[in-house]
Amino acid sequence: MKNDPLLVTVLGPTATGKTTFAARFAAEMGGEVISADSRQVYRRMDIGTGKDMQDYVVGGRRVPCHLTDIAEPGYKYSVFEFQRDFFRVYNELTSRGVQPVLCGGTGMYIESVLKGYRLVQVPHNEKLRKELESMTDNELIQILSRHRQLHNVTDTSSRKRLVRAVEIALYQSEYGDLEDNFTPAFRNLILGITADRAERRRRITERLEKRINSGMIEEVKELLHEGVSADDLKFYGLEYKFVTMYLLGEIDYDTMFSRLNTAIHQFAKRQMTWFRRMERQGFHIHWLDVKMPVDVKINKALKLYRESSG
Repeated sequence: MKNDPLLVTVLGPTATGKTTFAARFAAEMGGEVISADSRQVYRRMDIGTGKDMQDYVVGGRRVPCHLTDIAEPGYKYSVFEFQRDFFRVYNELTSRGVQPVLCGGTGMYIESVLKGYRLVQVPHNEKLRKELESMTDNELIQILSRHRQLHNVTDTSSRKRLVRAVEIALYQSEYGDLEDNFTPAFRNLILGITADRAERRRRITERLEKRINSGMIEEVKELLHEGVSADDLKFYGLEYKFVTMYLLGEIDYDTMFSRLNTAIHQFAKRQMTWFRRMERQGFHIHWLDVKMPVDVKINKALKLYRESSG
């Protein structure tokens, strides 16, 4: 284990400045960032996903970032594909002696790497899907709850996701556990950026206002115009869901902003619940407060890095 490579992971809830910190830290180490964000994989979905590429510019040099802009809107990129793509990039970086820095807030993506899930790509079963489509949401949730704990609320956040989740659960019950862990051949340094509840809420609301003023509504409108379906956009998370509802006339602007703002706060809380669960499972997360000056956070992280590398 002592001779295994070191993977640095930067995680935390939304709106805590993870990307800026990870890019700055990677620049100090001559490293490169691997994104662990389930929505930033999509091209032309920039503002709503927080794909602020300027965050990767440090000291006039752009820190390379991998696994963003690799899929078209409308495609359903999976955790299976993320894990596969992560290890491809990770192996390429370490072969060049470059320090990989995994950064993101998608807990399942991060765990698929750190825990080493042996994931299987579950095939689509059209016959089963037709049967599932005839059922109500409550009936599908009952089936799903018999096969797994419903800790991942995204499984039930839309009709498409619910049907797919049941399809995967039934496949898993027939062919065995898809998340059979293996031990990845690297050591972990996990850095978490955190904020108290009031600061987190302030940052979330401030960032949402900035994104709307920067063209988030126009971005969603353009995606609809190019043929991405409303159902697909709603699949891609909170910003796209509520802005699409607004553009379709299902809710007014004030309702859109209020409901979206509240939903993002709730999402951040669920992210922290996920990360606390990781700690209970044995992962040591070194938490750094978002209010701490950037230079202080970086110096603390570098000290931890040197200790972990020694």
